[in-house]
Amino acid sequence: MRPPDDGEPAVRPAGRGHARTVVFDAVQHPASPFDTLAPGRRAAIILIFGGLWTLGSFSTDLLLPALPQMAEALAASDSAVALTITTFLVGLGLGQLIAGPVSDERGRRPTLIAGLAVFAASALVCILAPTVDLLIWTRLVQGMAASFGLAIPNAMVTDYARDRQAARLFSWIVIIGGTAPLVASLAGAQMLRLLGWRGPLIALAVVSVVALVAVVLWLPESLPRERRVRGGLRSAFRTMTGLTRDARFVGYTFTAALLYIAFFAYLGGSSFVLQQGFGVSPTTYSVLFAVNGLGMLAAGQTNHRLLARFSPRVLLAVVIVVFTIACATVLVSALTGAFGIWGLAVPFFVIVSGMGVILPDLTALALSLHPDVAGTASAYFGGLRLGLGALAMPLIGIGGAVTATSVGVLMAVSASAALVLFAVTARRTRRQSVLLDLPEEASSDVPVA
Repeated sequence: MRPPDDGEPAVRPAGRGHARTVVFDAVQHPASPFDTLAPGRRAAIILIFGGLWTLGSFSTDLLLPALPQMAEALAASDSAVALTITTFLVGLGLGQLIAGPVSDERGRRPTLIAGLAVFAASALVCILAPTVDLLIWTRLVQGMAASFGLAIPNAMVTDYARDRQAARLFSWIVIIGGTAPLVASLAGAQMLRLLGWRGPLIALAVVSVVALVAVVLWLPESLPRERRVRGGLRSAFRTMTGLTRDARFVGYTFTAALLYIAFFAYLGGSSFVLQQGFGVSPTTYSVLFAVNGLGMLAAGQTNHRLLARFSPRVLLAVVIVVFTIACATVLVSALTGAFGIWGLAVPFFVIVSGMGVILPDLTALALSLHPDVAGTASAYFGGLRLGLGALAMPLIGIGGAVTATSVGVLMAVSASAALVLFAVTARRTRRQSVLLDLPEEASSDVPVA
């Protein structure tokens, strides 16, 4: 009998009248590049990756408590100040379409260092910005630079490991990155109290410099020259054109984008609604925001356990229905004033918690349609999701002021449209097998980042 291949069971024939016996021989798998690093270096790399993942969350959540004061100090409308969040998120989406392909061709480390240097420089410009217009455009650049801290660590993990080991690495990164929404808003409120509306921007500049120094000193290159590819951007855009022709992939992508419009309506509008409409202090708002973040993390962990028993489509069907009901409740509460602040705070908690299930499961469904180009598909999925979701910011302030009614209308309409689109797309893909161990799926437990 020949020796079994890697992972292949050895089949030993039994005697006459007996069933054959299948024996799984122990196989010694070769060490991955990550296994060859010293334990201290591995820990440092995981911490750096997790820290880079927080850039997206810190760049939005730090500023949320300061938005009303920022509008007053710069003599700008609520909608104009909300655009500082919009342009950042648009940049965060667009930049991912560039960062990955460029790092494939130029190397991970130099591309990441360049992105972080631009991020730090733009953070300093934001601190000194005398007008809201300069702040809006600088935040677009900052968002594109921050995307390098999201896309390139994803690629570096897949350079180091594959499949379940990559998923385990991502789980550590997600734990570190998932703390950002819990810490950033509270930190932003304290910086606002100590240094005024520019305080959160100063904190963001400090974070960006620390991230840049850590990468320069302790993060090695993970992509050898012989593995780099030519024509990274051109090849990626050709693949994205092909993905656009797949109605199933586009259906899941636009479902995610519509749900993100509702989520970003909360993200950009809750600060104005709760602080200006209900007189909530920046510190109290930050506590409510952190509680919602805890709900999202808890829902994400519950989702991982439920996936052992239920398919992603079943879980999403339930969660999107609940998500839509919560969005409708926000609208009803805004129009009637029913239940006071709790008529908004409770459905806000449900909406944010739902994102802990929606993003990872939708990502798994979308990327499983094209596992051979999962990296480019992930960039496309993430870019469109964030770019289209960012439309929520100008829409909630279309009348010049952000109100509970404008937030509720946008939430209810976009969530209802997402529910219909998901139902149609899920019906078309009901026989699809889902690759739940994709590194991109495992890394998507942090919706904002």
